[in-house]
This record gives sequence, C-alpha cells and structure tokens, in this order.
Amino acid sequence: MAEVVEVAPARTALVTGASRGIGRSLALGLAEAGLDVALVARDRTALDAVAAGVRDAGRRAVVLPAEVTDAGQVRAAVAEAEAELGGVDLLVNAAGVVDAEVPAWEADPEQWWRTMEVNVRGPFLLAHAVVPGMLARGGGRVVDLASGASSHDMRVASAYNASKTALARLGAHLHATGFDRGLRTFEVAPGVVATDMTASMAMHEGRTDWTPVERTVDVVVAVARGELDACSGWFVRVTHDTPQSLRELAAGAGGSSGGAPATARRLRVLPAGEGDPLAADLTGR
Repeated sequence: MAEVVEVAPARTALVTGASRGIGRSLALGLAEAGLDVALVARDRTALDAVAAGVRDAGRRAVVLPAEVTDAGQVRAAVAEAEAELGGVDLLVNAAGVVDAEVPAWEADPEQWWRTMEVNVRGPFLLAHAVVPGMLARGGGRVVDLASGASSHDMRVASAYNASKTALARLGAHLHATGFDRGLRTFEVAPGVVATDMTASMAMHEGRTDWTPVERTVDVVVAVARGELDACSGWFVRVTHDTPQSLRELAAGAGGSSGGAPATARRLRVLPAGEGDPLAADLTGR
C-alpha cells in the first residue's frame, strides 16, 4: 500500500460566493481561524464589506470580482489570489443558485442551464485553475457545498437536483484521482440555512427550523486544519455530522488510509442482489 501523503494545514483559502450567505460566513470563519482569504463573487461592494471583516480578524483579504462560469475570469482571479497569498491551500466552492420549483417540462430553459453552469461548471473551472498549484506544492483541499439534493430525487428544481448530484460526482473524481498526490476533497451539505436563496423558495415558506450556519463553518475550519483528511471523498451532512463525530467515524473505518468502508458516505447504487456481477464496482464508488 502506498504511503499516505501528509498535507499541511491550510494557510490560505479561496471562497466563491463569498459576498453573502454561507460563503460569506465561511470566509469570515476561516479568517477567524487564522487563514488569509481570497474572496470571489460578482458584487465588488459586497465583497469589500466581507474583506473588511477578514481584515478585522487580522488576516489578509483579496477581493476578486469574477463570474465563476467564465473561464478567463476564473483563471485571472486564481492567478491574482496565488500571487497575493503565495498559493491557495483550500478551495471552497460556495457559489450556487437554484431554479424554479416546477417540474422540468415547465422550467425556463435559460434559467435551468444557468443553474447547471453556476453549480457545476463554476466548481469545475475553479478546480481546474486551483488544483494544479496545490499538487505542485504537495497537496491541498477542496470543499464543495453539496446539498441533500445531491443524494435523493426531488419533484421540483430539477436543475438544482441534477447539478448538486453532478457536483458530488466531480468531487468523488477529484478524490479518486488526486488523493495519492495530496488532494483532499469534501462534499459538505449545509442543511437548510436561512439565506436569501432559501428565503426565495416556496418549499421553505413558514420554516422556523433552520440549520445554524456555524455548523458548516465548524466542519470547513476542521477541514482547513487537516483534522478531517481521513474523510476525503465523503458526503458530509452538518445536520448530523460534527468534526468530532467525523473523526470518530473515520478512526473506526480505517482512519488515515483514506476513508470509511466503500459503501459509506459516497453516492452509489446498491447491488441488484447477491449475484450481481457488478456488486464490487457499485459499492466501491
């Protein structure tokens, strides 16, 4: 068995969707935890306000107005972040949008595809720009804001459902191809947090039971510190998972060798039965 690459705790982070909502909370939480933070979103004014909070925490902030679906803008933003911070150790893909809560045949095609682009093309472009530098420096970490929509069927918002499932598969690919070289990836579902996006959704109208955003911040800070590297490749739900429970689960599942049993915490299709010739492949995903 190949020796597991040890990855140093993150000193720097790049957070997309950093101007508001969960992305903003993550950017500020990582700064409080001692990281310098590059901030990516489209609204410069809002980013400037977040940057002020990062600096109030005594950390460096780099404001990078960019559209995450534009390859050129992403490359330029990452290059500036690396130049200013000396590299990006942690990538947090928090930018995301949701489509209308209607069946697919009633959806607006432009809105549907825009949702796919922001939620899938964006994280792909960021990983494409950031990961090579991480690997050249010996490793790094990628966190994708996943969703319960990553794991089950939905009757509405089909683009959101499809995009979050695809995002989980992209993260699994990064884990499978990059783990041995020091890349650690995490799909983190934040539960239902009170944000502008959730406030706009009919399914959450009248909701009073919200998931505290601090639960997501706690998990991502633990990821940044390297405390959850044994959970690389996992689908994590902060409604039930904490840094401590994840460490305990990983320790009971083989710890630093890279994860839990093959069937745990990854999207998969169960075998059709005991005689299914693809059983090992299915449960190994």
